[in-house]
Amino acid sequence: MRGVVLEGPPEESAGSSGAAAEGGGAMVVDDLEVRDPGPGEVAVEIRAAGLCHSDLSVIDGTIPFPRPVVLGHEGAGVVEAVGEGVRHVAPGDHVALSTVANCGACAACASGRPTMCRRSIGRPTRPFARGGHQLYNFASTSAFAGHTVVGAVQAVRIPRDVPFPSAALLGCSVLTGVGAVLNRARVGQGESVVVIGAGGVGLNVLQGARIAGAGQVIAVDANPEKEALAARFGATAFVDASSADDLVAAVGELLPAGADHVFECVGRTELVSTAVDVLGRGGQAVLLGLPAVDARASFAPASLFLDKSVLGCRYGSSRPQRDLALYADLYVQGRLLLDELVSTVRPVEEFAKAAEEARTGQVARAVLTF
Repeated sequence: MRGVVLEGPPEESAGSSGAAAEGGGAMVVDDLEVRDPGPGEVAVEIRAAGLCHSDLSVIDGTIPFPRPVVLGHEGAGVVEAVGEGVRHVAPGDHVALSTVANCGACAACASGRPTMCRRSIGRPTRPFARGGHQLYNFASTSAFAGHTVVGAVQAVRIPRDVPFPSAALLGCSVLTGVGAVLNRARVGQGESVVVIGAGGVGLNVLQGARIAGAGQVIAVDANPEKEALAARFGATAFVDASSADDLVAAVGELLPAGADHVFECVGRTELVSTAVDVLGRGGQAVLLGLPAVDARASFAPASLFLDKSVLGCRYGSSRPQRDLALYADLYVQGRLLLDELVSTVRPVEEFAKAAEEARTGQVARAVLTF
């Protein structure tokens, strides 16, 4: 079976491939196996998978995760088979995948907060095998494989006219970025927004702000070549962090009273302080970038007495079954940009090249196809 395994350069293998993590580097392999779906599960033939920095963070250890593991968590494909009790999707349906394998029965799920379900994180299963050894799935998904098995709640039917490379991005960067604006921050019409980092998540924050009807929307990035793309997604102004001696002052020239909302999408601790300092009275900073688990950030606590707040946000505070379908419909209506997020599409055998492009910031999103 096709997939990607984390233990060597992908170009060493040919034929069918997949991605698993069991060493210092990821490699493409052609001998992955996956079990059949059980009750409440769905088997999916993956057609496209986005390469997210979270996958790279497993490889470099920023995200601790048990190994060996099949990587990938941003995918779309076709339902192959369903387990007992699954009724909302059927073989042949096109689906986008969520990483939230929530139980649907706990207090968090019952209150409409599936991303807080304790069963949706930290409980990896091992549905894959290679050479007689079991491999973990990453983020309950493992989209870097030609075929995968997910919980039924993770498979969301989408219109057939959404291309798979674009649909794949719905399951992570779009849910995270757009969801952070609409669900967590609840940006209101006319409010000001600053987005630090114009990568895959940051671009979706920008278009989330546009959809919400925000007023001034300022993108901040160290790569000035991203200015045009940021504007396409909804930025009304751009600050080049590579040439600004003082980011707070540079943003302050555009927003003298400070921002209503700041989204930190890079994961650098010094930018957390910047995000808080850029806020106006009553503003809120939403942290989306993922630093190392032992990283510490600092800011002046006294500034929070001006009714500022600092918010975490997991997976856009989304309800994936609702939000994935909603965002797919917005795409069909022309209100949500997906095709423009896809910088490059590569066959899975070119995983190493796609990973390098993502690691060095050359692309908004690289997509692997199977």
